[in-house]
Amino acid sequence: MKPSLQLKLSQHLTLTPQLQQSIRLLQLSTLELEQELEKYLQENPLLERVEEEYAPLAAGAGQAAESENAEKTESVAPPSSADDESWLGEESNYANAPGSFSEDDGDYQDMRAATISLREHLSWQLGLMSIPDRDRTLVQCLIDALDDDGYLTQSLEDLAETLPPELEIEVEELQIALKHLQYFDPTGVGARDAQECLALQLDVLPADDLQILARKIVVKHLDLLAGHDFVKLKKLTDCDDEQLRQAQFLIRSLNPRPGAQYAALDARYITPDVVVRKIRGQWTVSINSDAYPHLRINSLYAHILTRQRGSVLAGQLQEARWLIKNVQQRFDTILRVAQSIVDRQRQFFDHGEVAMRPLVLREIADILGVHESTVSRVTTQKYMATPRGIFELKFFFGSHVTTETGGACSATAIRALIKQLIGGEDQKKPISDSQLAAILGQQGIVVARRTIAKYREALNIPPVKLRKSI
Repeated sequence: MKPSLQLKLSQHLTLTPQLQQSIRLLQLSTLELEQELEKYLQENPLLERVEEEYAPLAAGAGQAAESENAEKTESVAPPSSADDESWLGEESNYANAPGSFSEDDGDYQDMRAATISLREHLSWQLGLMSIPDRDRTLVQCLIDALDDDGYLTQSLEDLAETLPPELEIEVEELQIALKHLQYFDPTGVGARDAQECLALQLDVLPADDLQILARKIVVKHLDLLAGHDFVKLKKLTDCDDEQLRQAQFLIRSLNPRPGAQYAALDARYITPDVVVRKIRGQWTVSINSDAYPHLRINSLYAHILTRQRGSVLAGQLQEARWLIKNVQQRFDTILRVAQSIVDRQRQFFDHGEVAMRPLVLREIADILGVHESTVSRVTTQKYMATPRGIFELKFFFGSHVTTETGGACSATAIRALIKQLIGGEDQKKPISDSQLAAILGQQGIVVARRTIAKYREALNIPPVKLRKSI
């Protein structure tokens, strides 16, 4: 076959290095972006941070044009904020809304960072005891064997076998050492199961009729109490409704995880990418200035480049310009997506989760004229600070349930309604899943009982039997 030359026209998509960088920066979280930029700042001498503070970029404020002057900061121009109504005013009722912070928050104690471990706390108490060295060593062995909740999950027999044979440790000696440990603070530490843990805490209370009844329930009938089988409990303990109610309240006041308060907490810090405020009656999104990295070209090196053509720094200058442009484009895309979300979820910001509307990624993608994968990248690990709390952007998307009128109701709104209905129920006659489905049906929301059960479980709400009180 005779060789010949032919011309052929074809189209294909090529991801340029600049486009690859843009996609990568878009999918990074704020923390990951900071780490990535630190790497660029260390490797590229033409890139530096701007130390000045800037006001956040508001939706619709536009982008600052890239300057031809290398000495000018390539950053977002600060918008006007003269009409900002702030987070208070008409939104002041959100102060104690779910997801917001308040000094009266009951979970504050659980949020404190542990300053001392459980083992350190117990070892300190052991050092104050006047007991033989052999017993002290055995108690310390038991302390080291405790789990983070303060339980001794290993049997004394198994523990004795793990100790050096030359010590000739008997199980009876470990039982004595365990008695010493179970007198330590916090009360209940060293227990081998929940029943023993609660019983140890009841043992330090005055031995009145209530304490005796509560201890009997804990030791012999804890499974019936957990299953809310109150009829059988009253029969076995020979008590009336009021006595059982008081005993149940006392047992609930005990701590089944005495060591948990000393566990080190894995604190996660979130820097919101955008902030939502109500300005002139409209919910408006702006970029969080704390999350926006202000970068610019180093003026000294840029001046050198204007005098020396063909410098090795020319390539790094172009890389720096690309990075600044891609960072700005990243936040501009986040801002556009966030504003579109807020525009479609205005009822949520006004009335809460019960007013959440169904929303899918494709809807936002079609409005902005971008690919659905772009919206997916933007909404992953990006957070929005609102008067109702801090939410990941993905929170505002969800499936829908058809209503009788042919419309749609958000799954988030349904979960909020279920939580609201159960929160206001009569605890003596809690609402079953079938009754919840019927109540929602009366409001035109057709939901199957099994769907109600799935949503209830997602909210960590126990079934009707376990919600029943005396």
